[in-house]
This record gives sequence, C-alpha cells and structure tokens, in this order.
Amino acid sequence: MTWFRDLNVPESFGFLRNQVTPFSIRSSDGGALYAWHILPIELYRQHESALIEESSGFVPNLDSRTAFKLLRDDPEARLVIHMHGAAGTIGSDYRVPNYRALSAGDPRNMHVLTFDYRGFGLSRGAPSEKGLIIDAISVVEWAMNTAGIPPTRIMIFGQSVGTAVSLAVSEHFALQSPPLVFAGAVLVAPFSDVASLVATYRIAGTIPLLSPLARFPMFFRYLTTYIRDSWSSKDRIARYIQANEDNKVKYRLTLVHAEDDWDIPYHHTEVLFWHAVKAMIRQDISYDDFAHKKSQSMTDLGAAGTITEWKTQNGIVREEILKTCLHDVIMGNAVVTMAVMRIFANSKFSLD
Repeated sequence: MTWFRDLNVPESFGFLRNQVTPFSIRSSDGGALYAWHILPIELYRQHESALIEESSGFVPNLDSRTAFKLLRDDPEARLVIHMHGAAGTIGSDYRVPNYRALSAGDPRNMHVLTFDYRGFGLSRGAPSEKGLIIDAISVVEWAMNTAGIPPTRIMIFGQSVGTAVSLAVSEHFALQSPPLVFAGAVLVAPFSDVASLVATYRIAGTIPLLSPLARFPMFFRYLTTYIRDSWSSKDRIARYIQANEDNKVKYRLTLVHAEDDWDIPYHHTEVLFWHAVKAMIRQDISYDDFAHKKSQSMTDLGAAGTITEWKTQNGIVREEILKTCLHDVIMGNAVVTMAVMRIFANSKFSLD
C-alpha cells in the first residue's frame, strides 16, 4: 500500500531524485490519468547532473523536462507500458521492484511508463471494464503520438487484472486498419475470465469464495449473470492471435504464472495458453488432447518450473510456470526481466 506516502514524491518509494516524473495523461473521454515515467538507471547516471538540477514533484508540462526528452529523442529508447492489478496504486506493494525488473535487462534504453486507471490512486472516475480499456488505449496513444515511440519499440506488460487490460489493448490495435502490433506483451498471473476466476478464487488460498456453488451449474450460471464486467481474456487472446495470423504480422506473447499463486490459480494461464494455441493452429483441439501434445514439447527446469513455446511463421507464444513466487512477488523475479529482454531481442531480429 502507499499509506502516508505521496505519489508526487517518488523518492519516498526508493527512486533517485527525478528518476521518476509524475505527470498526467488525458484519457480520450476527458479524465486525467495519473502516471509515472521511470528512467532506466544507467541512462539516469549519464544525465544525473541535469536531472537533479530540475525541480521535483508533479510536472504539468513534460516538454521541457530532461527525462521526457531522453525518451522522445532517442531512437534506441524502448518503452514498457505497465498495467497494474486490481488494488492499490502505481506505488503499491511489489510494483516498485517490478519496475526495476522490467528495465534491468537494458539499463540504458528501457523506460517504464505506469499509470493508475480511473478510480485508482490520483486518477478520478469510476472503474469499469470499458473505462479501463479506454484509459489504457489513451496511454498507448500518448506513447506513440506524444512521446513519438513507434509500436515496434513498445512492449505491453500486465499483471493480474492488468493482463486483461493488456489483452484488450493489444486486440484493439491489432484490429486497426492498418494493424498496429507492438514488440510483444508479457502477462503475469493472468486469468481466463471473471466467471472462471470467481469459480476458483480462494481467500488467502484456503477459503473458497463461490467455488462450492460451481458444483451446481444452473445456479452458478444464474449468479454469473450479475457479473458486470466479464473480462473474457480467453476470447480476446484468440481474436488477437487470429488477427495477427490473418494479417501475417509478427507477434510475441509471454504468459508467466506461479504454481503457488493463492489469488489466481495457475490453471488460468494453462487455459489461456490453450486458447492461444488453438487460434495459432486454427484447430478446435480439446483441452485434454492439447495437454498431451504440450507435455511432449515442455521443458522441465526442475525447481525453476516449466517452459513451453508454440510457434508459427508469424508468432511465438510462450508459457512459463514457476514453482514458487506467489501472486505479487513474481513481478520482481528475473523471469520477468528475461521475458522483456527476449521480446525486444526477437523484435529487433525481425526488424533486421
């Protein structure tokens, strides 16, 4: 949580003076979204003198700021757009270590942009599925149109609920004409859809919320009619991949989950991977048959978990299941750093 700490003072969260620029991005329907632009550490070191001379705190106009110029004017700059989970703010809990993990693989070029959706932190409004998607699309458009970063130098990162937002954004741009596809996306601790999540969720990993009612399908289906936001990531991931395959554009997608995740069981990632592969092979293979095929190509890393990759001429979808790391601790894991590095390495190769 961010109790007694001011988001406009990022130094209180462990950052260097003006390593983080707090500012706002205008959502397309009018709301102001509170955001942080986080400089990679080596780039900060190279420009430390200029950065510490500037005033600190919230910045109403980025144009004159050194940090923004370092992002906008560098043709080698890479940008990770971070979409956080369902609780707290951009400064909460394990999110700060997550930002460091995202940029650790390229401390000269890897910038991070994170923001609070409407109704979170200092962003006003009431959250909803439609609203959060509008907000995220607006942030991506700011990155492309104001910061001037092309899609090939942007990676989308999401954790928990942020994975659903990330897939919605990726699908939105993939369906444009012409399509816009980013360097890739990394989804940590995703879920297949809200109804399935409710059916499997256990408080503190032990106390079932509604899962006992799932034994009564008709009654459970009735209850799910009261779910306002469905967040059907399993359908969005399929449509995203189908669009990319139809358009013959390169795409990279990594799913990461821990077996000991108490909040969202890792089976959700397995289901998403199944739906992704069905879209890649254009075949309605059953889950059991897919699990058998998957076991034949899976790499067992022992205590580090398992890795499975599925490839077509256009895309790569990678599933990484860790043995441990819980729901939040996983965000600071080296696996996240490697996922970002791998996606940008693949993106560079495809561009060359």
